[in-house]
Amino acid sequence: MSSAQPHAAIPDFGALISKDRVHTSLYNDPDIFAAEMKKIFERTWVWVAHTSHIPEPGDFVTTHVGQQPVIVNRDRDGKIHVLLNRCRHRAATVCETRKGNARAFVCPYHGWGYKQDGALRGVPQPKSYDDDFDKSDLGLVALRVAQYAGLIFATFNEDAEPLDGFLGDAKPWIDLFMKQGGGYPVAVGGEHRFWFPGNWKIQLENTTDAYHFPIVHASFLDSLDSQAEDMFAFLEGDGYVQDLGNGHSVMVMMPELVDLGADLDRPIPDRFEALAEDLRKNHREQDVRRIVRAVGGTGFNINLFPNLACSMAFFRILRPISVAETEIRHIALTMDGGPTAANQARLRLHEHFQGPMGFGTPDDADAWERVQMGSQAGPDLSIMLNRGISGDGHGPNGSNRGDVSAETGMRAAYQMWKRMMTA
Repeated sequence: MSSAQPHAAIPDFGALISKDRVHTSLYNDPDIFAAEMKKIFERTWVWVAHTSHIPEPGDFVTTHVGQQPVIVNRDRDGKIHVLLNRCRHRAATVCETRKGNARAFVCPYHGWGYKQDGALRGVPQPKSYDDDFDKSDLGLVALRVAQYAGLIFATFNEDAEPLDGFLGDAKPWIDLFMKQGGGYPVAVGGEHRFWFPGNWKIQLENTTDAYHFPIVHASFLDSLDSQAEDMFAFLEGDGYVQDLGNGHSVMVMMPELVDLGADLDRPIPDRFEALAEDLRKNHREQDVRRIVRAVGGTGFNINLFPNLACSMAFFRILRPISVAETEIRHIALTMDGGPTAANQARLRLHEHFQGPMGFGTPDDADAWERVQMGSQAGPDLSIMLNRGISGDGHGPNGSNRGDVSAETGMRAAYQMWKRMMTA
């Protein structure tokens, strides 16, 4: 009799996703989570940094691609690399600092040293190795890297389609998002990191979910002046959510703020009048209007599958830690070289909603945690994603597009999930 054990059946991931709902197990099944790390985070383009994180030769930041720690750095020739943060000898990390500048990376355990491009440059006491020891085969593992509009992406998959193709119809929206520099380059400012006890896809759904806004963020709306409150009453407006392909989507909340370089003759809101007066001391009126218009950020959110949101005036990055643990980074955006007063105004607005003491972040995180807890009840039930489904196929060029409260973006992300998990 054979002692061989039968192979475990491969889950039917496709059966978990339908047109208008997904199975609850996507939030809490550890086997599904493990498969996601392999089939999604190690197979597609994952955002790792913005070029302003590493402006100078030798600059680096440490981050993750899925669950794997990486170093994003710029070498002395200006080339950007994404390297696995793992010594090739005994697996110790070679960099523990979140950001800095380094001529090389040296393992603290046995002293193996690596160049900025990841090549192994030397090992202590090399005479103990045999003659077939080849340093050229033992550099830090490098990922494939590409960038668009300052956004740096990396992938383990050498066969992944070019980044331009992956971003596709999201590229014009990224271009519009970067106009919030107000005539200056966009640069990253400070960031707020936090953790919530829930699955990464719960946050992925949130970026293009306007339906929750007046309920979850009622305290934020109460804190606004009447002009700003009217602006954020976008559920009554002409906004929409559109599927951009490959799991990406855009939620337009305030159509009048889609192109921050247009309509500069609009009246300046009262809350920005003092800023405008300050800027007029050193800027032409047209430049003042461009800067002031950009301070509040765009009127839309872009969701870039699987881990980046370009949301109004900040980047939101998710990192899956486990099936029920996710890290979130809120990165404030500034005008590189722009007026100090304008950048301070941007940071105050960021703190008001997305900062650690802001109105938005604690309310969102509480809602996400409740979803994770509730998903333990009725495990055979489905997560409903059918809001606005009648708009599917009726957008530009036959794209899926619904009103601003539609769940179009979530359906887009889960169809990409299904495509990747069943490939």
